[in-house]
Amino acid sequence: MEERDSRHRGSEATEDTSEILSQELEVEGHLIDSMILTKIFDRIMDLGGDFEVIEFRIGKRKHETSYARLLVKGRNKAHLSLMLEELLRLGATKPRITEVRWEPAPRDSILPDGFYSTSNHPTWVYFKGEWIPVENLAMDKVIVIEPEKMRAYCKSIREIRKGDLVVLGDSGIKVKPPEYPREGTGIFQFMGSRASSEKPSPPIVRRIAQDMAEVKRNGGRIVLVAGPAVVHAGAAEALAKMIRLGYVDALLSGNALAVHDAELALYGTSLGVSLEDGSSTLLGNRNFIAAINEIIKAGSLKEAVRQGILKRGIMYECIVNGVPFALAGSIRDDGPLPDVITDVVEAQQRYRELLKGASMVLMLATMLHSIAVANLLPSTVKVVLVDINPAVATKLLDRGTAQAVIVISDVGTFLPILADELGRLKVS
Repeated sequence: MEERDSRHRGSEATEDTSEILSQELEVEGHLIDSMILTKIFDRIMDLGGDFEVIEFRIGKRKHETSYARLLVKGRNKAHLSLMLEELLRLGATKPRITEVRWEPAPRDSILPDGFYSTSNHPTWVYFKGEWIPVENLAMDKVIVIEPEKMRAYCKSIREIRKGDLVVLGDSGIKVKPPEYPREGTGIFQFMGSRASSEKPSPPIVRRIAQDMAEVKRNGGRIVLVAGPAVVHAGAAEALAKMIRLGYVDALLSGNALAVHDAELALYGTSLGVSLEDGSSTLLGNRNFIAAINEIIKAGSLKEAVRQGILKRGIMYECIVNGVPFALAGSIRDDGPLPDVITDVVEAQQRYRELLKGASMVLMLATMLHSIAVANLLPSTVKVVLVDINPAVATKLLDRGTAQAVIVISDVGTFLPILADELGRLKVS
């Protein structure tokens, strides 16, 4: 008993005499409107640290930014280092700029110790007196630098090759989270909260349509991520109309959406249920497999269109209008269709290719594909998520897609209204 008490007192003595380290940080921007400062304070406290506000200047006009200088305190060097890495990802910077550090990868798919893990926010590295923007940005990746080319870009761990110069620690790194300005129009300023099922649906849909039209007028790309519920909820024709109108530049989905769509085009059912009157058809449960069979016989969705087998629907409109699509496979897939990419690494790469240069992404009634795509996007891309399940919104936001506007709605109600609104707008 005495020995145990002695050990306990010893650990207390060690903790009390540990060195308290501190580091000054600066942060500038729309700190209040975008809640950047609140997030920084919360993160320090969540990690068991302490802070002092040394200086705080608030922008007094709508176009003016705010500035804060903080002293962040940690229990020891490791604890402070952990906090600094987290706070720099939220947009804080060190007053004294130092050069970025790196170390060669020891082997393929092996990272050096102390590697820096990215967020989805715009990021720069400081090298030879210049801030170099990090290319191909996505969350949970590492930064590789090519000093001779003054270039930095993201790679996943499986893409790392022996000798790649991987950025370490937090030196010479700057991150800028998205900010919500005090003025402006469009859905991304209209939504006071980022998720709501209470706000009136027509104004939200109208503003989303206006933002989509503005993106197209400016030469931007709109990518759609959709689940099979789009078809089952009766919104397939609405999505097909959006493709015909030119508002879809790429479609990302899985086997199920394409099969539901083919079943509807061939037999008028989705999972054997007639979408005309909602009744179950005789032996309709076989229609799903029959649709797969017909497409496999044709050779592909494109061949089914060419041969006149597939004459309408979402996939038909993609093919006849030259809209590229990627169908990622799942362990649950029936068939799957010949067009489905069953290698998940290859499917992810195809998703990345189609997301390049995207200005806006609409995610429609699919939790898995929405979260997967969100993890591939920088935070500068506008994201609209439409799902009847609020848990999907929570998962998306918790995983770092804070820029998303969330609409809690049945996609079968939402998409027809959106398609009609888009039909009334002129892009050019």
